[in-house]
Amino acid sequence: MQFAQTNYKRLTLNMKKLLLLTFTLGIFFTAQAQFPGGFGGGAKKITVTGRITATILDSVTKKPIDYATVSLITVKDNKSVNGGVTDEKGKLSLLNIAPDSYKLMIGFMGYKTKTVLVTTTPSKPDNNIGTIYISGSENTLADVQVQGTKAVIENKIDRMVYNAEADGTNAGGDATDVMRKVPMLSVDVDGNVQLRGGAVRVLINGKPSGTMASSVSDALKMIPAEQIKSVEVITSPSAKYDAEGSGGIINIITKKSNAQGVSGTVNASAGTRQNNGAFNITAKTGRLSVNANLGTNLAYAQNSRVVIVNNTTVIDPVDNTVTANNVSQDGYSKWSRKGYNGSFGADYDFNAYNNISTTVKMNSFSNGGPGAANYIINGAPANNISDMDMTFDNLDWNVDYKKTSKKEGEEFSISGQLSTGKTPLHFSNILFSDLYPNGAATSSSNTGKNKEYTAQTDYTYPFTKSTILEVGVKGIFRDISSTYDNGGAQDFDYSQNVASAYGVISFDLTKKIKFKGGLRGEYTKIDFNTRDNGIETNDYLNLFPSAIISRTLKGNATLKLSYNRRVQRPSQSYLNPFRNTSDQFNIMQGNPQLNPELSDNFELGYSTFIKGSVINASVFYRRTGGVIESSISSTRDGSTNKTLTSYLNVGTAQTYGLNVFGSYNPKPKWTLMSNIGLNTYEVSNTATNVSTGTFLNYNIFARSAYGFGKGYNFELFGVVNSPRRTYQGKTDAMIFYGASFKKDILNKKGSIGINTLNPFTKDLHIQTVNNSITSTGTVFQSQNIYYPLRSFGVNFSYSFGKLKFTEKKKIKNDDIKQDQQQGGMGGVQQ
Repeated sequence: MQFAQTNYKRLTLNMKKLLLLTFTLGIFFTAQAQFPGGFGGGAKKITVTGRITATILDSVTKKPIDYATVSLITVKDNKSVNGGVTDEKGKLSLLNIAPDSYKLMIGFMGYKTKTVLVTTTPSKPDNNIGTIYISGSENTLADVQVQGTKAVIENKIDRMVYNAEADGTNAGGDATDVMRKVPMLSVDVDGNVQLRGGAVRVLINGKPSGTMASSVSDALKMIPAEQIKSVEVITSPSAKYDAEGSGGIINIITKKSNAQGVSGTVNASAGTRQNNGAFNITAKTGRLSVNANLGTNLAYAQNSRVVIVNNTTVIDPVDNTVTANNVSQDGYSKWSRKGYNGSFGADYDFNAYNNISTTVKMNSFSNGGPGAANYIINGAPANNISDMDMTFDNLDWNVDYKKTSKKEGEEFSISGQLSTGKTPLHFSNILFSDLYPNGAATSSSNTGKNKEYTAQTDYTYPFTKSTILEVGVKGIFRDISSTYDNGGAQDFDYSQNVASAYGVISFDLTKKIKFKGGLRGEYTKIDFNTRDNGIETNDYLNLFPSAIISRTLKGNATLKLSYNRRVQRPSQSYLNPFRNTSDQFNIMQGNPQLNPELSDNFELGYSTFIKGSVINASVFYRRTGGVIESSISSTRDGSTNKTLTSYLNVGTAQTYGLNVFGSYNPKPKWTLMSNIGLNTYEVSNTATNVSTGTFLNYNIFARSAYGFGKGYNFELFGVVNSPRRTYQGKTDAMIFYGASFKKDILNKKGSIGINTLNPFTKDLHIQTVNNSITSTGTVFQSQNIYYPLRSFGVNFSYSFGKLKFTEKKKIKNDDIKQDQQQGGMGGVQQ
């Protein structure tokens, strides 16, 4: 109680200091935004502005042209004053347009550039041009892939985008299935994600969520694949991003959009492995837009077989006697999984310069079920009956205000976020043996609670179109508690407050060379209690520089060189000292003494577009200090040796890597793509004089998609992940494959399809071997998991209304290392 009161006072004092700083800077930035003449400039009179909207279609197929480039040029002086690109429906919306006469120039590779005259007036500032048709260029049409759908992979200067909605093999799956097919990512059997061999920060629409606070692998399983629009892989984040993620950032963008009128989507899938359902609706009238969605996921209970062999020795610290034990188990767990999520959002434009939006999102997810195992304990048989239930409940509430000015690109925003989560866990065991013929019953419960408050303000000022300054401050206040059912030693309270500020400048060195660099500072203060040492305090200041320089080459090619420093802070699942004995011979426990990882990343990348083909290649080097990995050791419990799995800062890692992605169209309706990633693994520790040596990891992804015409599409894909090394052992390779067949119906507003995953292999067999030698004893552990992956399913989707995609800037926290990593929701800031 004393700790809680002390921690509360410290938290309140830190919040007041940071909020005062945020408020002061907010007043300054607001004043700057009100006077868009820039630094030192005088006030400008705000004139009435409006918007220009249009729809761009192919003149022959009448299909939308997405990502067409549009420039708005004044007639009187022929200067470009605004511009943008069309969305997947061919829609265009240009905001903050002053009354004048303009030329709208529309261009897209393979099409003739088209110019349209348009005029806006003070009495009629908004002008909806309607539909504009553009025609193909005869001399380049042969090189253009015309499929009427967005490319599955898009290569951008700082990221690679995987358009999940254009990939029919995702139908009927969940977010984990989607992530397994994203270039540069590797996903293990539990659903944990790595980017080029490093830990990543996972966001959903650029924003964190408490739903992911306990286990991102479990949380991803509750997101239906049909809700995912695209996945962005950001390998070179600027200093504007929170510094979390040694490998980079993954941003999952869901199918959420604004539309004039009413529009929505319905998706449903049923199969032998899981069932998904999702409903999204958007309504817009004038300057007000509201949207809501509901989703559900149900996975059938299936037997997952687990075979574990433990050979342990324990050294008594008093008399140095050695006790050896051999425990083997062969059992199964029959877990089911169910979850739902829902959200409601509102967005309102007060005028052309001021916008406010809010979103409330709720999630509930649970899994668990019965299990049984046969044991051989030093030659004596025993058996165990178990049951487990884990639940994740979370609520996120975001409020965002954005102010723009007449000066194109100038923007000021204030954002706030509240996240609350609760993760109750309960398990029970009944062990039958010669010592306990009537059964020895044990049970335990643990409830984790998380509260997180965030305040953030950002300001962007364009000195010119190519010279842009971005600055901002942010505060995150976290309280984590873990309560054991019997109270006492295993209760755990943890507070973490992070204050950060950043500055980023981007400009053109020459017409072909661009530069973007910045610096982010983060101050972290931590208070926590432990069983042995009581209340402990830790604080540290880190600086995170970032820089990227890119050069445009001939033939649509780009060369870039980047550097950034990143951090991984351990989260609740890594820190919680609760002793989880759900498997009473393989105990799990967090470590509150963990330090954060710090990494320096260098990357050299090359990308080009040749006649419809995309090639992206990169080499990188990463040095990470204080690497956090799971660790096994031996412990004595009664008369039996047991293994204890926890987390340690094991040493310093050096990683060299290569990634090559390619996409090729042998025919206009046939797409081939592949991604090959290589990276080394090596961890050394000068304090213990231990080195793992150097090992090579690889992952391969291949895909073939063919459109037969009349809405018929067929796809095949396969994934190979190499054996993965850790400082104590190795996990075997993982191979899986799938196929889907889809037919467009209802004038392409709907589709039906069938899909399969690993149809010729019932179980995915993964073996993990670990060896541990410490001062307390030794452990050899062999674990075999037989995960039922084979599945067949059917799916249906339908869209109604006319969707219009718009992105809103949202607050995001991406500074915590989770159970591999975390996710969230909102609009990504760039």
